[in-house]
Amino acid sequence: MITRELSRRSRELADARQAFVTATVVRTQHPTSVQPGSVALVLADGTIEGFVGGVCAEHSVRAYSLTALRSGKPVLLRILPDPEQDAAGDEGLEGAVVASEEGAVTVRNPCLSGGAIEVFLEPTPPPPRVVVIGDTPTVAALARIGKELGLDVLTSEDRAPEPAGGDLALIVAAHGRDELQVLRRGLEAGVAYVGLVASEKRGARMLEELRARGVGDELVARIDVPAGIPIGSHTASEIAVAILAKVVSVRRGGSGSARPEPQGADAAAAVAVDPICGMTVAAVESTLSVQRDGETVYFCSEGCKATFEAQGEHASLAR
Repeated sequence: MITRELSRRSRELADARQAFVTATVVRTQHPTSVQPGSVALVLADGTIEGFVGGVCAEHSVRAYSLTALRSGKPVLLRILPDPEQDAAGDEGLEGAVVASEEGAVTVRNPCLSGGAIEVFLEPTPPPPRVVVIGDTPTVAALARIGKELGLDVLTSEDRAPEPAGGDLALIVAAHGRDELQVLRRGLEAGVAYVGLVASEKRGARMLEELRARGVGDELVARIDVPAGIPIGSHTASEIAVAILAKVVSVRRGGSGSARPEPQGADAAAAVAVDPICGMTVAAVESTLSVQRDGETVYFCSEGCKATFEAQGEHASLAR
């Protein structure tokens, strides 16, 4: 069961828009140093707050928590001390993975002294940010309905938020007030979806004005005007529904997206394999590492790192 302190900490992280994983031990086999129900939080930098096992188990929990953050999907992690204990193991899989199936992964951990641990990893990414510019009934409806969809909707009441590259959407409904400047900033920042609430006639004039101001055709073409999908909307709430339907399509990578949805995490691998013992570890700054031939090599312990360095040029980067 999560402690009061960790519960408070999870709320703090969510309020600060920091991604984290809740790691809950759901099953153990003796001997282990952790009990079912133990909970820890794993931050995006690999920091673990709480206890889900000793140092050896933490390596696996940290590594696959970062993988879960990148995919956005929860996973059941089974940690075994010896791959031979899993009769269904697939020897062809890379690294320390014994078996992988939808929603679950089984790994061997040569550092583990005994027993087995199953940990449920539930990622909590920050809600996608949607910036809405304007002060109209449509803006109010966007804020109200957007929050029901799990979106972090920021309006001009929030002191005119600045569009940023990580934003899911920028919706401009200011009816002629500084629209060109904010549209340009949103496009140049790389916001995934940029929508303009305007009639086709006024929208066409604004697109031409942006081109006249030096905004490239490729960027201008990304503006969705009139914003949203055509559902014959008339009221403010109906217009908001039409726009948010398009935003949801972009979020989920559907055919209605203005451009492919950017991933919340970078494309770099979340994990690496210790070339000495074969353990899967988190590929983050806090993990022990050395540079070799232009690559970063990660280790589970000082012992493995020292062995690798002692082997010098003869050390293999792949197992």
